Amino acid sequence: MSDASELPKREEEGEVRPEPEEQSDDSSEEEAAGDTEMDFLRNLFSSTLGLGSADKVLDELTLEGVAQYIKSGKCKNIICMVGAGISTSAGIPDFRSPGTGLYANLQKYNLPYPEAIFQIDYFKKHPEPFFALAKELYPGQFKPTICHYFIKMVKDKGLLKRCYTQNIDTLERVAGLEGEDLIEAHGTFYTSHCVSFCCRKEYNLDWMKEKIFADDIPRCDKCSSLVKPDIVFFGENLPVRFFTSMKMDFPRCDLLIVMGTSLQVQPFASLVSRVSKSCPRLLINMEKAGQADPLFGLLGFGGGMDFDSDKAYRDVAQISTCDEGCLALADLLGWKAELEELVKQEHARIDSQDKKEKAREKNKAAAKAGSALVAPEPKKEE
Repeated sequence: MSDASELPKREEEGEVRPEPEEQSDDSSEEEAAGDTEMDFLRNLFSSTLGLGSADKVLDELTLEGVAQYIKSGKCKNIICMVGAGISTSAGIPDFRSPGTGLYANLQKYNLPYPEAIFQIDYFKKHPEPFFALAKELYPGQFKPTICHYFIKMVKDKGLLKRCYTQNIDTLERVAGLEGEDLIEAHGTFYTSHCVSFCCRKEYNLDWMKEKIFADDIPRCDKCSSLVKPDIVFFGENLPVRFFTSMKMDFPRCDLLIVMGTSLQVQPFASLVSRVSKSCPRLLINMEKAGQADPLFGLLGFGGGMDFDSDKAYRDVAQISTCDEGCLALADLLGWKAELEELVKQEHARIDSQDKKEKAREKNKAAAKAGSALVAPEPKKEE
């Protein structure tokens, strides 16, 4: 599947990957809950008592101000938070856009309600709709966007601390980010596991692809249970690595770039409130997001972005497509020509690989058909 990226809205507690024995870590989740309570108390006291005021880092609350800050050399630990909006120009639908979003086009699967396609209990009883959709949106059928390659450039410049993605389309990996660079908050198609708690055998991307495109429901070679891509469904938990990494990464962040997300899905949306009070935050999106109710901001949900009030001092909104925003920022940084050349070269490389793969598959199919037509030689009489 692909970007049906920001998988359905999840609750903060009980969110870890579909690998109970390997990734479910009660102590880690309890620590994360404890951190949230401490954040609440810190924010409450600092806002009530006027403590913890931060210096203004940006000279101006514009894209130009962000570019100047990056070029100053003071910005060395950029975190990118990305959602479905960075993949729509690749041809992958987001979830919620009226008429074109994924949820608006699921009638053909005869679901009791759209979200059922991503609910673990429904999947175990009726896996067919999910795998039909997976075939439609499978990773490998789409090329990374300008936005994906911009993030890769941030890494190549030595400025990327981490990319936290809600997307399951693996396009960040195709663009050149590696496992260490990524926190795939809602899981990934990159690996799959048997759903049986007693088995949990792992399968790779190629194995799953072969099953899906043969219209087979993937079943475990070992125990015959269903095999599911390691994406996080409703009723499953987020990866433990999401919780452990956020505690280390966000206090060190000196620029947060948020792109292509509505900041409505928890606990992902609450990450924007985990950076320091002086850390600038840039949103590149088609509309302003994350401007939470003040009480929600105190609780750590939604982030409380402030773009327009008299007290605004660090949040910048670039209202555009993600690709346009990244190109504009790259231009201000003097990276635009380099970015455009990178996109051109990488897309040509991917197209060439696809062409070779299709030719191999065609030759393989022709050879198979040819061998089937050849009659076996008659036995010679002795």
